[in-house]
Amino acid sequence: MERYRIGLIPGPVRIPPEIRGAWTNDYASSDLEEEFFTLYRENQTLIQRLLHTQSDIIITSGEAMSILWAALKCTLRPGEKMLAVSSGLFGEGFADMARAFGAEAEICAFPYDEVPDPQRVREHALRYRPKVITAVHCETPSGTLTPCLAEIGKVAREVGALFVVDFVSSVGGCALDVDACGIDIGLLGSQKVLSLTPCLSVSSVSARAWDVIGDVKYSGYESYLAWRNVPREHYMPYTHDWNAVKALNISLNMIMREGVESACKRHDMAARLCRDLGREMGLRLYPKSEATCSPTVTAFYVPEKFSWPEFDGALREKGLAVGGNYGCLAGKVFRIGHMGSQADCELVREGMGVIREVLAR
Repeated sequence: MERYRIGLIPGPVRIPPEIRGAWTNDYASSDLEEEFFTLYRENQTLIQRLLHTQSDIIITSGEAMSILWAALKCTLRPGEKMLAVSSGLFGEGFADMARAFGAEAEICAFPYDEVPDPQRVREHALRYRPKVITAVHCETPSGTLTPCLAEIGKVAREVGALFVVDFVSSVGGCALDVDACGIDIGLLGSQKVLSLTPCLSVSSVSARAWDVIGDVKYSGYESYLAWRNVPREHYMPYTHDWNAVKALNISLNMIMREGVESACKRHDMAARLCRDLGREMGLRLYPKSEATCSPTVTAFYVPEKFSWPEFDGALREKGLAVGGNYGCLAGKVFRIGHMGSQADCELVREGMGVIREVLAR
């Protein structure tokens, strides 16, 4: 695949040299070496610090979609109810996934360019009485950040539901307190703010969630049950990706050295710069309110004088790669990923300069 001089795709992001080096080492079998389990335990502790949680941490191989499936299959049987709080494509996707294996799902839907209203969620949940409520923190295609997770978490407790949250594209780039928000299962991917390849998935699992998981007893490849006692029992359901787990350790330690608060400020500065420069050159934000914009990704409408293929092609000719979109947003909205290693004001300024040149052409 062609490499671009300026990469601002909203994941997979650019991999810093320090992290890339983890793939140059040769390791023995992760199943048998104490060194691997020590590394795994350290990553669990670092992730608990990052998420502000006492929940158990599970680190599995595979892209983050694998744990979106895991969270649902491990907590829902066919016929049981799930409520998907949705203001975007991934929010709706939770409902599609649940229905695919026979669960019942309703969507508490909000416009893609807005964020959920917790009062409407409460009304829907009280009527529907779901077993699981799902939400998305950062709707990457829309460039929005849901600010009301704590309120939705309270709704979940009120109706006796588990609260499952996709924060694949947000954690590390903005503050999130998993325990304060009442999140029972939290889902994080490696290729976004963590700046790895799409190789690992991370889940936080509360005691409430374990009770349900133990009752459902799902035993497929994505099952959480086999991971509950790793690394205490020195046993895993499959051979883990040692190189990726080492890369994760490097990434987490980089965040801790910078400081989580400082990392969040860096993302906020890059996001504000991106939006300010976009406005200056006449780009129109997709979210209705700038207050709902994510610090990790910015969504703009495709300029009216271009089709998306024309605009994308012109940017790539000048060495800039940004993100297209999916579903009803395809061809209409494009995205700039200032997350992880790309939350860099100089990189954003350079990329926005290319966009300015193309618009002025």
